[in-house]
Amino acid sequence: MDDWWQRVTATTPSPDLRVTLLLALVALGCIAWAPVWRVTRHLVTVAHEGAHGLVALLAGRQLSGIRLHSDSSGLTVSRGRPNGPGMVLTLLAGYLGPSVLGLLVALGIHAGHAVGTLWALLVALALLLLQVRNLYGLWVVLVSAAALAAVTQWLDPTVQAAVAQTICSFLLIAGPWSLIDLQRSRRTGVARRSDPDQLARITRAPGTVWWALLLLISLGCLAAGGALLLR
Repeated sequence: MDDWWQRVTATTPSPDLRVTLLLALVALGCIAWAPVWRVTRHLVTVAHEGAHGLVALLAGRQLSGIRLHSDSSGLTVSRGRPNGPGMVLTLLAGYLGPSVLGLLVALGIHAGHAVGTLWALLVALALLLLQVRNLYGLWVVLVSAAALAAVTQWLDPTVQAAVAQTICSFLLIAGPWSLIDLQRSRRTGVARRSDPDQLARITRAPGTVWWALLLLISLGCLAAGGALLLR
């Protein structure tokens, strides 16, 4: 246990600027290249639904379960008032989940604790696993946790830091990217029950206003997280 704790809490120097930029390009490729994005967007859904569930609990709602589907959609069910601040915060959390998580990972890397950050992500996946209520969701979370566990167990700390940076860049970029995708779907009438549209129904503010607010915060996380990685 002492050896494990020393590994988790050990400081790891971040890769230099050129490597950081290269890893960011790799992360961008995992998003911009459609065949890969069809797979990697499941990770965004995990962060999205996990954020819904966490904020629902923090807002005093009762979490009933989380489902992840093969088309990369998801559903988080919580019990409580159908409107009010708690519901608003719960709905806001979803699309901000990847961006905020990416910013937190950037803070961990910037502090020199890239390895510890990977372990924190692994613990978060384990907690999320307890709330998943369908087989496909279990498979997605288990595969993600197994891959992350392999990285933390068998790779060199320097490589672990590179993996952490890639995950961080992926989350930071995927946040606004997903919101842009959402707006395309909303314009075609496909995403009529999206989070911004649900917010519009319970607050009477237009869904586009909520979407713009989410995009603005997400871009702010991208700028802040990118600045931390580049220092």
